[in-house]
Amino acid sequence: MISGRERLLNYAILTVFAALALVPLIGVVASALTPAAQSSPSFTWPHHLDFGNFAAAWHQGHFGTYLSSSVLVAVAVVFLTSVLAILAGFSFAHFDYPGRSLLFYVTLIGLMIPPEAFVIPLYFNLRDTGLTNSYWSLILPQTAQSLAFSVFWMRNFFRSVPSSVIEAARLDGASDWRLLWRILVPTSRPALLTMAMLVFMWTWNEFLLPLVMITDENKRTAPLGLAFFQSEHTTQYSLLAAASIIVALPVVALYVFLQRHFISGMLSGAVKG
Repeated sequence: MISGRERLLNYAILTVFAALALVPLIGVVASALTPAAQSSPSFTWPHHLDFGNFAAAWHQGHFGTYLSSSVLVAVAVVFLTSVLAILAGFSFAHFDYPGRSLLFYVTLIGLMIPPEAFVIPLYFNLRDTGLTNSYWSLILPQTAQSLAFSVFWMRNFFRSVPSSVIEAARLDGASDWRLLWRILVPTSRPALLTMAMLVFMWTWNEFLLPLVMITDENKRTAPLGLAFFQSEHTTQYSLLAAASIIVALPVVALYVFLQRHFISGMLSGAVKG
């Protein structure tokens, strides 16, 4: 049992850390709502709210185009990663074949290789195949980057499924394909949604690959477009804050919408692999 003093101390510590996280966010929102004449690089509270900064940032920064590119790339990466991770995770969890453990650990090497280590040779490889300056130059590498974690995540979940469920399905004559898609995948919804959300967030926030691979302005992703917008409006702090909120808002909205599933998936994913 936790005493009243310990509970009070826990709440006090959590309140401090929550304040440390929320104060910068409040500062960005306040700056985004500050009239241009009053904006400054320091924290300022607006005399009146100016929502026109969002409209100005949206039109001047062409964020409609950039957000469309980010959505296209992120959705494609999430879809490809989910399908491949489900298949590979099921294979590593329930099939027995020579080299399975070795192949799994080789897959996990992807968790330890930063993009900076391979982006230059990757650029030349994609350029030789004619894929640079296209959405495929973002979708394929980021799918490969996400697979190490996603395969590990899905393998752990599939291994946590009670063996009695799998044995009952096999006694009923279910094939491996039907067992996977009709039984295991529906039960893995919280874990799958958590994985998809994390991959979406990582893909959405990716900056280095679009910077190296994309030269067409109409194919820039939102973080890359924000960087160019920042270089053009270095002293217009209200516009910069509004643009930052526009770029971050889709991920925040997705988390709020899937928060319940995200927490459930994190808890279900905390199993021994």
